[in-house]
Amino acid sequence: MQKSHLIARQTYLRPTIRMRLRMDTLLNHLSVAQRFMLASFAVLLLGMLGIGWWVGQQIATGVIHRTAATTALYVDSFIAPNLQELAQRDSLTVKHVTSLSRLMRDTQLGQQIAAFKVWDAHGRIIYSTEPAGIGRVFPVQGGLARAWRGEVAARISDLQDDENALEREHQTRLLEIYSPVRLRGTEQIIAVAEFYQTVDDLQREIGAAQRWSWLVVGITTLVMYLLLAGFVQRASDTIASQQAALSNQVSRLTHLLKQNAELHERVRRAAARTTALNERFLRRIGAELHDGPAQDISLALLRLDHEIARCEMYGGARPNGQQDSENLAVIETSLQHALQEVRAISSGLGVPNLGDLTLAETVAQVVRAHERRSGTKLLLNLDDLPTQASLPVKITVYRVIQEALNNAYRHAGGINQQVLARCETGDLIVEISDRGSGFDGAQVAGSDEHLGLVGMRERVESLGGLFRIESGPGCGTKVIARLPLQAGEGMYER
Repeated sequence: MQKSHLIARQTYLRPTIRMRLRMDTLLNHLSVAQRFMLASFAVLLLGMLGIGWWVGQQIATGVIHRTAATTALYVDSFIAPNLQELAQRDSLTVKHVTSLSRLMRDTQLGQQIAAFKVWDAHGRIIYSTEPAGIGRVFPVQGGLARAWRGEVAARISDLQDDENALEREHQTRLLEIYSPVRLRGTEQIIAVAEFYQTVDDLQREIGAAQRWSWLVVGITTLVMYLLLAGFVQRASDTIASQQAALSNQVSRLTHLLKQNAELHERVRRAAARTTALNERFLRRIGAELHDGPAQDISLALLRLDHEIARCEMYGGARPNGQQDSENLAVIETSLQHALQEVRAISSGLGVPNLGDLTLAETVAQVVRAHERRSGTKLLLNLDDLPTQASLPVKITVYRVIQEALNNAYRHAGGINQQVLARCETGDLIVEISDRGSGFDGAQVAGSDEHLGLVGMRERVESLGGLFRIESGPGCGTKVIARLPLQAGEGMYER
C-alpha cells in the first residue's frame, strides 16, 4: 500500500515539477526589466483587486447607512409620534395601531417596506405588519441590542434568525434596519422600530456604484502600470547603455592592463638581461685586466728583479749604485702592489659560474670567498632554502651579499658579521648584518653618493624585489633584500 501511495505521489508531483522547470526556464530568458514589469503587473493586479473589493464594500456599506439614515429620519418624523404612549404603557392603542398601518400602506416609503415591527425593552414585538408575530418574545441581541444603545443598525439579512420565520416565507434577503424611538424632547429610548426593505433597488444602486468604482480603479491601475512601464523602460534603456559603455571601458581597461603587464614583464626581462650583460661585461673587463695590464706588470717586475740583481752585483763599482738599487726596490714594491690590486679587481669584477650551483651553494660560496679574502669568520644561517632559483636571482644574491660584506668589512671592521637566508611565501629573504658603529640610515638612503648601496637597491628592485637598510649610530647595520624566487626566469642569455 505504501508503494502504491508513493507511486501516486510521484505521478502527482511530476507535472508540477515539469511546470516549475518550464517557469524557471521562461524567467531565466527574461531581462531584469521584463521580470520587474511582470512582477509589478502581478502586484498592481492584486492591489487593484484588493482596492476594488474594499471600495465596493465601502460603497455597499455607505448605501446601506444612507438608507438607514433616511429610515431613521422617517421614524423620527412619522413613526415616533405614534409610539410616545409606550413611555407610560406596554402596548399601543387602536388609534395608533391604525395610524401606523395607514403609514405603512399609504406613504411612498411605507410601500417600499416589506415588513415593520416595534420592539419593547424585553424583546417583545408590540406591533408588526404580520399580526401573527405580535406578542412574541426574542432575545435582545445583534442589531436590536445596538438600537437600544442608541445606534441605528442596518444590514442585508439572509433571514436565518428565529424572528424572521414569517419573512422567510416571502423573501430570501431583505435590508434589515433597527432605529431607536425616543421620548419627545429627551434622549430616553422607549421602543425600537425595525424595518425590512427589499434589496432589488438597493442592489442595483450598489452594483452600479461598484461597477463605476471598478472602472475608475481599473483605469487608474492601467495608467499607473503604463507610467511605470514607461519609466522602467527608459531606466532599462539607460542602464543598458551605461552597461554597454561600462563594458567597453572595462574592455579597454583590461586591454590597457594587459599591455601594462606586458610592458612590466618586458622591463623586468630587460633589467634581467642588463644584469646578465653587465656580468658578462665585468667578466670580460676582469679577463682583459688579467691578460693585459697584469701581464705587463708581471713582465716589468721580472725585468726589475733582473736589474736589481745586476745593480747589487756591480753596486760597489758604479757611481750612485746604492741609490739606484733603492729606487729600483721602490719601483718593484709599487709594481707588486699594483699587480695585486689589478688581480683583485679582475677577480672581483666577475662572478663564478653559478648556473650549476644551488641557491644554498651560491650563498655559501660568496661567504667563503669573503672569509678567504678578508681573513674573518662569519656566521652563516641557511634556513631550508629551495634547491633551484632563477639565475638572475642567484647573481643578484651573490652581488648583494658580496657588496654588503665588503662594506661591513671596510667601514665596521667585520665585527660579528652574519648572513641569514630563508624562504617565506615564495620569496627569498637575505639579511646581512654586523655589530659595527652603524650610521644614519635615513640620510644615507637619500644620497646617491654611496654607489654600493644604490647598486644593491637597483639590482633587487629590477627583479621586482624589496630592499631596505636598518642602521643607526652605535646600533650596527642590517641589509635586507626580499626577492621573488623565480624572478627573471628564462631571461638570462649566455
